Amino acid sequence: MKKNYIRPLDIKHGCIDMSHGAGGKAAAQLIEELFLAELDNAYLRQGDDAAVLPLPAMTEGRLVMATDGHVVSPLFFPGGDVGCLSVHGTVNDVAMMGAQPLYLSASFIIEEGFPLIDLQRIVRSMAAAARAAGVPVVTGDTKVVEQGKGDGVFISTTGVGVLPADVHISGCHARPGDVLLLSGTIGDHGVAVLSQRESLAFETTIESDTAALHTLVAAMLAAAPAGAVHVLRDPTRGGLATTLNEIARQSGVGVVLQEAAIPVLPQVDAACELLGLDPLYVANEGKLVAVVAPEAADAVLAAMRAHPCGHAAARIGEVTVDPHQFVQMHTRFGGTRVVDWLSGEQLPRIC
Repeated sequence: MKKNYIRPLDIKHGCIDMSHGAGGKAAAQLIEELFLAELDNAYLRQGDDAAVLPLPAMTEGRLVMATDGHVVSPLFFPGGDVGCLSVHGTVNDVAMMGAQPLYLSASFIIEEGFPLIDLQRIVRSMAAAARAAGVPVVTGDTKVVEQGKGDGVFISTTGVGVLPADVHISGCHARPGDVLLLSGTIGDHGVAVLSQRESLAFETTIESDTAALHTLVAAMLAAAPAGAVHVLRDPTRGGLATTLNEIARQSGVGVVLQEAAIPVLPQVDAACELLGLDPLYVANEGKLVAVVAPEAADAVLAAMRAHPCGHAAARIGEVTVDPHQFVQMHTRFGGTRVVDWLSGEQLPRIC
């Protein structure tokens, strides 16, 4: 029920102040007139400190839980913003286990002086992403920090999903002979964020690939025999190279890539060359890499290409026996290079 506040929030001209984080009338008004107005659903409307949620209609299965912090700078970038990113990132973390995401929680840390109209834009984007994914934000929290002690808005999201009893996907399940499949072009998100942050103008607009991938994962699993999809990962911070090194270490195997097979948009490739970046290490927010048994690779690849989030999917390499757990790449020029872990940071604050 609408509370009788003295006056409504001035979304257009107002800013966050310390009273919005003090737990009193101003905080209640912010929650009701901005957060609840945008994220409204039956669970959030319960109004308690925790949501009471129905159990999924499964006789067997396991719960999957993931949490993530989102500190992207700038908050708004071509193709997305921190709001939709916070939904997509956590939905994808749950989906990479082969689970169906069910619910999200969201925690906001907001800096004093942050414009309410920008906060509304972020929350509205988050709500649209959650609705499109079919994964509601059911509980949350808001804190306000003094000006100068934050950076606009930080968002932490936690996701819960359900994993069927016969699905066993993990970074430790890659086996020699397995095939590596990539769902599309790499580097789009990181270059989009960098171009906005540094006010770089390219001939063609480069947009973030941020997207929820759980329906793509469901299509892949449906196309494969039980147990044929061994590993799923979304190559976010650190890019494809870091993700593959993580898998190689976790499974105790090697990886061999074919550079010519890895899809990169021409404008992203050109931007990386101009800026001295390697697209293999640039973050993505709407792509996944799959490690699949060789006998299932063609069927899974076809299912990926039939899905909107996987139309540019490609077979990019294979898993090998390697006691050193190296990731290597056969280059376009006929040589071989080691694709090692980054020793520093190419692009800060992009996820």
